Amino acid sequence: MDTILILDFGGQYTHLISRRVRAMSVYTEILPYDCGTESISKLHPSGVILSGGPSSVYEKDSPKIEKETVDWISRNNISLLGLCYGHQVLAQVLGGRVEKSRTKEYGKKELAVAGAGRLLKGIGKTETVWMSHGDHVVKPPKGCKAVASTDSCPVAAYEGENIFGVQFHPEVRHTPCGEKILKNFVFEICGCKPDWVIGDFIEKAVSGLKKEVGCEKVIMGLSGGVDSSVAAALIHEAIGDRLHCVFVDHGLMRKNEAEEVEKLFMDHIGFKNFHVVNAQEEFMSRLEGVSDPEAKRKIIGELFIRAFEKKTGELLHEFGDIKFLGQGTIYPDRVESAATSKSASVIKSHHNVALPNDMKLKLVEPLNDLYKDEVRLVGEKLGLPRELVRRQPFPGPGLAVRCLGAVTPEKIRMLREADAIIDEEIRKADLYEKLWQSFAVFLPVKSVGVMGDARTYENVIALRAVESDDVMTANWAKLPYEVLGAISNRIVNEVRGINRVVYDITQKPPGTVEWE
Repeated sequence: MDTILILDFGGQYTHLISRRVRAMSVYTEILPYDCGTESISKLHPSGVILSGGPSSVYEKDSPKIEKETVDWISRNNISLLGLCYGHQVLAQVLGGRVEKSRTKEYGKKELAVAGAGRLLKGIGKTETVWMSHGDHVVKPPKGCKAVASTDSCPVAAYEGENIFGVQFHPEVRHTPCGEKILKNFVFEICGCKPDWVIGDFIEKAVSGLKKEVGCEKVIMGLSGGVDSSVAAALIHEAIGDRLHCVFVDHGLMRKNEAEEVEKLFMDHIGFKNFHVVNAQEEFMSRLEGVSDPEAKRKIIGELFIRAFEKKTGELLHEFGDIKFLGQGTIYPDRVESAATSKSASVIKSHHNVALPNDMKLKLVEPLNDLYKDEVRLVGEKLGLPRELVRRQPFPGPGLAVRCLGAVTPEKIRMLREADAIIDEEIRKADLYEKLWQSFAVFLPVKSVGVMGDARTYENVIALRAVESDDVMTANWAKLPYEVLGAISNRIVNEVRGINRVVYDITQKPPGTVEWE
């Protein structure tokens, strides 16, 4: 199987580069920029892409790739493509020159193509591209020539025998010709074959699980989300009833979700060993008075570990030795946990939960090579219901991080009821699968209203609905007025304690999809 390796310099679009290449049915791996030749050689890559990043090549301790590494890659006839910061680093290491720009370029720019060559083959003489940089290349690397420019960037693209670089981001949708450029690199330059197929993955994963687990048992925490559900279904496909799933009900799920998850896995899929832990009181007690979102996440993560650890002990006593722990880790989780993005800016702490070191269970992570869209495809091929596989993402800490300020049972009640109304109206309008996410946020403010002849002073719900292909960027959804009106009217009339609904029309960036 051909592989494209991506060396990560901390760019926010690193995973997007990977997903764009995988969409071409070519496998990718992400490693840190300083991983060294030994790690690279183990993957036998057909090509290497250097990602963008937030640094300047002139900053002290900015991430750099060693010239010895670049030389080793070239000697092994592996083509290199630098994107944005990777384009600058490659130029600097190989004898080119990078200078600080007089004006920073951010957003759409017109690219003038001087000589298409192999990388820019098939695109127009002028193209719209997406820029985001403060430095730029003024002299390409030795042996390379400039093949494109903008009005303020003299070397917006260069290429040589097996060295290529572009200052812009071909991986984002804002660069319409970007897919063509990446395909040129992957197929024409690197000679990859489109042999990364999900059906083959399932067959290999089931075979691998049977071999790894043998006749032993696996225990797994199941949230009801897409990742954990598909991982559980894949493990169950391999070992059947030797899988024990634990569902921790922390009281922060969506309306009726705990009951629906239990019914789905026990009745529809046929799991015999599905164990529910009711920990609602403990979670709500510990969250009392806590308003900081990071503190909420840490408390919920800690309590989840305790509840899962306690139930695991009970199951060990009841069923005997359990040697494996199943997890729904997907590729972005694995890469973040391995700290490959150490040069990236941290937006919020990771909410994946690991067990304490003293629990001697061996990890089984059947999805850790897949992205979310690939996980959905695996779920569909395994026969999971579409409403589960295509459900919108839900934060690990649940409604706690959609309830701004301190969490209380009454606030969660209002938020849960409002969220259920949004879900119902979005589905009724046949918009659910067209949106990346649509949900309610409880705001820590009150507003004056009038109901009947009485003045009210009650709570506010914000509606958040976004469209996105990859959640690296997101647009607020232009929902029909009649849908917005139905949602607002129902929430105000049916949810006791809410008298106002507002609509969040913030793009990402600068905003995030979730509020906390």
